[in-house]
Amino acid sequence: MPSTLTEATDPWCLRPGEAAELLRGHPWQRFVVLGDSVAEGLCEPADGYPDLQWADRIAAELRAIRPELAYLNLGRRGLRAHEVRATQLADALAFAPDLALVVCGGNDAFRSAYDPDAVDAELTAMITALREAGADVITVGMFDVSHSPAVPDALRAGLGERMRRLSRHTRGVAERLGTLHVHLTDHPLVADPSLYSSDGRHGSARSDAVATAETLRILSTHVPHP
Repeated sequence: MPSTLTEATDPWCLRPGEAAELLRGHPWQRFVVLGDSVAEGLCEPADGYPDLQWADRIAAELRAIRPELAYLNLGRRGLRAHEVRATQLADALAFAPDLALVVCGGNDAFRSAYDPDAVDAELTAMITALREAGADVITVGMFDVSHSPAVPDALRAGLGERMRRLSRHTRGVAERLGTLHVHLTDHPLVADPSLYSSDGRHGSARSDAVATAETLRILSTHVPHP
C-alpha cells in the first residue's frame, strides 16, 4: 500500500518554521557543493515531498535567512572520489566558499574492489584544502542503499558491508579533521523502502527531505544562536 505520509506529516522531516529557527543568524555567505550524483541531485519523485533536491534545498534554506548567499553546485553523476577531487576542487576553491558540502565515495563503494584508504585520502585532501581556505565543511555518512528493494539479493550483503565501511571511514575522517558530519547510515528509517529510488542506486524525494532535516540540525550546532 502506498504511503500516505507527506513532508508536513512525516515525523522525520522539518516542521513548519523549523528551518528558519535552526538557521537564524547563520554566518555563511558562499556555499559550494562537491561530489557525485548525490550532490548533483538525482532523487526520484515521491508524492507529498518536494522535488527540490537535497543540496539545492540546503542552499534555499540558507538563502531564506541570507538572500545574498552565493551557491555553486559542482556535483556530477558517476564520479569516483579521485575524480571529484581532480575535476571539482580547484573550481570550489576559486569560488572562495565559507561553507562546503563534500559527498562522494558511493561510486567507489559500489565496486567490489573498493579501497577505503584511497577514498579516505581523497576526502582528506579535499577537506583539508577547503578548511585551509576558510570554509566550514560538511561530510556525510550516506543512507545504506543496499536496503533498496531494487538491489538484487545476490549483491545486497556485499554492497551493504561496503556502504557501512565507507560510512565508518568517512566519520573517522570527519572526526579527525573537524567537519560538520551528517550521519545517515544508522538513521531509524534506513531500511524503509520508501527512501530509495527504483534504480537501486539513489534516493527518493523522501530521503532528500529527511537528509535536509538532519543536515540543518547539524548546521544549527555551528550557528551562534542568541
